[in-house]
Amino acid sequence: MPDASLTKRILALAIPSLGALIAEPLFLLTDTAMVGHLGAEALASLGLASTILTTVIGLLIFLAYATTPIVARRLGSGNRPGAISAGIDGLWLALGLGVVLGILGYAMTPLVVSWFGAASDVSAGAVAYLTISWWGLPGMLLVIAATGLMRGLQDTRTPLWIALAGFAANAVLNAVLIYGLGWGLVGSAVGTVIAQWGMAAVFVAIVTREARTHEVSLAPGMLGIQAAARSGSWLLLRTLSLRIALIATVVVATGLGTRELAAWHIVFTIFSLLALALDALAIAAQALVGHDLGSGDLSSVRQTTSTLMAWGFFAGGMLAVLTGLLSPLMPFVMTSDQPLREVLVVVLVLLALTLPLSGFVFVLDGVLIGAGDGKYLALTGVLNVAMFAPFLWLASVTYWEVSGINLGGLLMLEAAFGVSYIGARALTLGLRARGERWMVPGESR
Repeated sequence: MPDASLTKRILALAIPSLGALIAEPLFLLTDTAMVGHLGAEALASLGLASTILTTVIGLLIFLAYATTPIVARRLGSGNRPGAISAGIDGLWLALGLGVVLGILGYAMTPLVVSWFGAASDVSAGAVAYLTISWWGLPGMLLVIAATGLMRGLQDTRTPLWIALAGFAANAVLNAVLIYGLGWGLVGSAVGTVIAQWGMAAVFVAIVTREARTHEVSLAPGMLGIQAAARSGSWLLLRTLSLRIALIATVVVATGLGTRELAAWHIVFTIFSLLALALDALAIAAQALVGHDLGSGDLSSVRQTTSTLMAWGFFAGGMLAVLTGLLSPLMPFVMTSDQPLREVLVVVLVLLALTLPLSGFVFVLDGVLIGAGDGKYLALTGVLNVAMFAPFLWLASVTYWEVSGINLGGLLMLEAAFGVSYIGARALTLGLRARGERWMVPGESR
């Protein structure tokens, strides 16, 4: 049985993290629901624009992942002012990247949108939406980095409340701007940008208060920014390998056929939702491991790691049971295509069987991020994709038709991702966790 105090620490971090993780997709969901009533053209434009935005923001999530372990280590070593200073450096890095990438995005939007080959009216709507949305990118990156800072300070409640407030503000602003003022799709973009900067302003105010309380300078420290950028560059490569793996599954599903692609979109949407619960444990792992390494308490690091591994398996098992039980029902909610419903049940059962392994992987990924082991994660991330590639090819050539749908290809694709790719990650992460080279104690790695 895990120590009661450790259980309390995990829950105190994981539960608010789960709430914040759920709140984040609500921005896109709110936009989609409101823009959906403007017609199919506007909705298609939003879909195209959001694909570009979420890809950029997804790659930059390292701003949180790089900040959390640095801040947590310094806090664990008893250096709270140093922890806050490291977080401030992360905020400056986020702001700088946001400005540079926002300018590039603004300039390149027509070209990038044209790559998708959408109809001219859809492309025009996407360009209009993105042209405004890039103005919010620095604010969103500040939110990501500040969230990493708060997690490192062992505070996941503040990001939760700010995320919920931002979601509520976004909903109200969109309603007023889209329908009240009649701005349509452009109103949705403006509302989201205002909400993003509002969240960033609240975070900056909180960090400023902490800095003044502990007499920490708000000026950027070049050495700190360089350290954050160095750590973040490895995590960027790690995240890029994940994105490549995800995009590769979509490419293979597209090659299988239109209905197969639709089925895979549903399966992966469900997996992405389930992954939020597992991500909450990974965030707790980042904060706790970083803190305990900073304090030099290696026995606590080992106990935390083994406890969270067990929790990951358990959470994955619970989600597996839930997914298996709901597998006959979920297809009816997601599609009206009867043959598609029939094959989805089988694929969802296979998805359910892979979830315990996914729980193990998510937790260990968080443990090693918390330890600042980004270089290992990046290099093995490339290796994992290489191990994944042959199974993707096998999925692309597998054919077993059921009701006019290539069920064999879909099952092989789910096996390729859920067993071979997740399995490769479990192998590389598990081997690293068994050793001790990743456990570097002290205020810095």
